[in-house]
Formats: sequence, structure tokens, C-alpha cells
Amino acid sequence: MTTDFATWAQGIRRLAGALDALGPIAAGLGVEPMAGRDWHELLVRKLLPQLEGRPLLVVAVVGGTNIGKSVLFNHLTGEEASAASPLAAGTRHPVCLVPRDAAEPEVLARLFEGFALRPWRSADDPLEDSPEHRLFWRVGKNVPERLLLLDTPDIDSDAQVNWQRARVIRQVADVLVAVLTQQKYNDAAVKRFFREAARADKPIVVVFNQCDLTADRPFWPQWLATFASETDARPELAYVVPLDRRAADEERLPFFRVGPDGRLPPEPTDGLRDELGSLAFDAIKIRTLRGALAQVIDPRDGVGGYLAAVRAASDQFAAAARALSATEMVRVQWPTLPAAVLVDEIRAWWDAGRAEWSRKIHGFYRRLGQGVTWPVRAAMAGLAPDRPDPIASLRRQERAAIVLAVEKVLDELDRLSQVGNETLRPRLLTLLSGDARQTLLAKVELAHESLATVDDDYRAVVRAELDAWREANPRAVRFLQSLDHAAALARPAITVGLAVSGWVVAGDLVGQAAVQAAGHTVSELAAEAAIAGGIAGGGEALVSTTSEGVRQAAGRLFSRLQSRYAQRRAQWLAAWLEGELLGNLLAELRAGAETPQSEAFQAVEAAVEALRRHD
Repeated sequence: MTTDFATWAQGIRRLAGALDALGPIAAGLGVEPMAGRDWHELLVRKLLPQLEGRPLLVVAVVGGTNIGKSVLFNHLTGEEASAASPLAAGTRHPVCLVPRDAAEPEVLARLFEGFALRPWRSADDPLEDSPEHRLFWRVGKNVPERLLLLDTPDIDSDAQVNWQRARVIRQVADVLVAVLTQQKYNDAAVKRFFREAARADKPIVVVFNQCDLTADRPFWPQWLATFASETDARPELAYVVPLDRRAADEERLPFFRVGPDGRLPPEPTDGLRDELGSLAFDAIKIRTLRGALAQVIDPRDGVGGYLAAVRAASDQFAAAARALSATEMVRVQWPTLPAAVLVDEIRAWWDAGRAEWSRKIHGFYRRLGQGVTWPVRAAMAGLAPDRPDPIASLRRQERAAIVLAVEKVLDELDRLSQVGNETLRPRLLTLLSGDARQTLLAKVELAHESLATVDDDYRAVVRAELDAWREANPRAVRFLQSLDHAAALARPAITVGLAVSGWVVAGDLVGQAAVQAAGHTVSELAAEAAIAGGIAGGGEALVSTTSEGVRQAAGRLFSRLQSRYAQRRAQWLAAWLEGELLGNLLAELRAGAETPQSEAFQAVEAAVEALRRHD
């Protein structure tokens, strides 16, 4: 039993420590605190205080009004510790007699948390009328080692404060001595008290007081059966005590055993106190722990219910985090990057891979071609003098997309501020206060102005994709390189007329990039068209003989790279919104959403599971 008790103690301490760690996290989610819940009171008032040192057995004498509880308590202790009178003195505060080896106020304070300990001075002390929950104690002359005896307030009193004190006593006590009479064994308040005790698997010893040993003998088995069936209690022992006022006054009332069902012939005992002292303390403590612990770890009303509340609050934070996720809310229609930019990036990547001699020849003729075709380009510009700058157009379209995305974020914040939980709502209202909307739009537009259209990071993305394609298509690369070298060798024989024709081919391929490409020769344009088509189509354009095939392949390339561009711009806006608007809120929401995966939450789950397995 000692090993079992130590194992239980270790498991309960582990659970308490895990709950202490989870408590502040749960409070941050808006979950009601553990303090004050029945299961938590059992944990801190009943279980934890009794894990220190050797187990002490707390035996409480409990019952209704005017049934002689204090008389029996004085008989049990062998001295007058509580005032007793035929006029129903009315115990208002519990009295505790302790053995000499347990006369330590700090030990008693742990055992009876919730009560203000007071040294016992006289038998009238528990009669004082005070709203403070007091417990009077002293060393008992005849109390067995490791046994604590309690006299308690009436459990059927009209005073609500007595109910509260009786409830705490029920939680603290290991064994309940139920004092019953013919009038009180079936009382509703009495049955309700012991029904709760039975749910916690408290050992109950029944004492029928004020009996007529002859006339009542056929009836007390029936009283006991009714009491047991109405409360689900299973009495460990049962005694009857005769109605004898003189013997009561002289503290010499006899106790008679009648068996757990009350059917045995009355048998005198040497003393109930000694029989209680001979109980198997460790076994009863484990049983008491099991009953209390069952309530603590109950899936619905105990720790399980608390964890469910934490998980529900965490789900609210997760829903809010999803709703407020800037990444989700910036899913707007982003404008495409002008094809000319992508052509230049592809050309720069290919040029970097050319042999030195080939790069010089292509560079020379590119500059020469740009000079020769200048009149053509000038003439085309004259035909379309109002042609918009593609980069400027892109910037305008991006600004419109950004404004739309920010408005979407702010609208969602406004919605959540109306329906969000009490933890979330005040934070959202703070974000939306004053001229927050106008200020945010002005700041994001300023941030966009300072953002490069194409930055080095995006160029690295483009080149990484092209490098990956080169690794995956070595045959296509070798073919293109041979075509490129042949074009470089043929440069001196290519005429200006072919260069102009090349401009037309380029225009057919890249649309808005045509004017920039007009300075290239037909051979160079053919090679670069093949490069673009080959990359996008995995080599498809290399076997295509039509410009339509080249356009389709190049289109796929452009589409993919433009998609990556839009994705990166959206990521920039999401990061900006998180930093400038949502600040720490989104991080807090995400942390709250991850609470069920946190170390503290899982430690509580693991501790509960371990205790259930041990049970």
C-alpha cells in the first residue's frame, strides 16, 4: 500500500504542476479560472495537502439538527470538546481534536484550507456566530495516533453558511460518521449530503442514535436500507446507541455493532474510537484519493471539462487567426508583370551562360542592331504616341489591388469586432479606433512607392527556375547552345532587312516587348524564341516549326513566372499588414490557437491519462 500511495502522490503532484503551468495560458484565452471549481477545490484542499508526510485520517462526525452529534463526538474523544445540550446548542464551527504528533498548525492549515484555524479555548467556542469560516482545534487526550476527529455544523441547517462549511468538511474528511435518528435518516438535506459523499466513494460509518434497543430493533435494518438506497451509500460499519440521557451526561453511552446491514444482534463494543483507530489508514487514504481524484479527472465536470473549455477557446482564436490572416485576405487579382521584363531576365540568364566569344559577338550586334533599327522604332512610336509605360501601368494596377486588399482586411476586422469573443473584441476595437483606416491606407501606399518593381530576390527566383530547367533538360540546352553559336558565327552576313523582319517575329512572340527587341537580328530572335519556348514547354518548341507553338510555350513560361511575381507581391503585402496593422495580435491569436499542442496542455493530458491508468 505504501508504494501505491507514493505513486498516487507523485501523479497528483504532477497533475497539479501541469495545471499551474496551463492556468495563465488558459486565462489569456478568456477561460474562467480553475479556482472555485469543485474539482479544483478537491485537488487543492483534499488531495495535495494530504500528500505530505504519513497519511493522516480525518474522521468527521456529521448529521442533522438536534440529533446528538456533539454528545457522540464527546464520547468518541473521551472528553468534553463540544458544547452539548438537550436544547440543541447548534454547532456553527467545526472542532478538531488531533493527536500530539499532528499538532502542527502548518499541517492543519494545509488539510483544512478555507478555514481560519483558532486554538480551542472552551466547549462554547464552536457556538460563536461569525461569517468567518473558523476551525477550533487542540490536542486530544485520547485521540489515536494519525487520527483527526471532527465535530461539524448541522448539514440540514437553514443557515446557508453551514451548508458551505459542511461541504468543505465533506471534501476534507476521509471517513464520515453519519449520525442518524428515526426522524432524520430519510431527511432530504441529509440524503443530499451523503449522496454527494457516496459519489466520492467516502467510507461511511452509520450510527443510529437515541434508539430503543428493544422496540426499534425490527426497524433500524429498514432505516439503514432506506438510507443506503436513497444515497447509494454502502456503510462500512453500523452501530446503534440507546436513548439514555443520564449516560449521555456522564459520557458513558454504550455503542452496539449491528453489522453493515443492521441485521446482526446488537453487540457491545469497547469503544468506537479504538475501532476507528484500528482502521487501515493507507488503504482508506487511497480509497479517499480515488473517490476525490475521480471527480478531479472527470471527463465532463473535472479536468476534462476544463481542457474542453480551453480547447473551445483555442478554436475561437484559431478561427479569428484564420479570418485575420493577411495572407488569406490579400488574395486579390494582382496585375501581371509586363512580358518585356521577363524576356530581359531570360535573356540576361542565357547571356550569362554563353561562351565569352559568343557573348561579345551577340553584344556587339545587339548594339549595332539597335542603332540600325532606330528609325523603325521611332516611326512605330509616332504611330502610337499615347502608348502607356508598362511599368507605370503596372504600378497603378498594383496600387488598386493593394487598396482593395487593405479594405478587405479592415472590413473583416470590423466584422470580428462585432461577433468576436470578449478576449478578442477590445483588441479589435482598438485597431479600428479613430482614423485608423485612412492612416493605414496612406502608410501602405507610401510603402508601395518605395518598393522596387523587380528586386534582386525575384531575379533570383527567376534564375533558380531557369537553372532547374537547364538541369532537367540537358539535350535541349545543348541544342540551343549550338543554335546560339551558329547564330553568332552568321552575324556578319545578316542584313539590316533581316533585322527589321526579326522585329516582326519578336513582336509576334512577346507583344509589348517588341520595341525593346527590335534591335535584334533574325538569328538571335529565333534562338531566343526557341530558348523561351523550350524552357516553358520542356523542349516542345524545339520540335515545333510554327510560331504558334513557340508562342504557346513562351506563354506558359511567362504565366508561371508572373504567378510567382504576384505571389511574392502578395506575401510582401501580407507581411506589411501583419507588422503595421495587426502587430502582436496575430501572433497572440496563433499562439492561442496552438494551445492544445502546447507543452503545458499536453502535460495535463498526460498526467490525467497516467492517473486513469493507475486507477
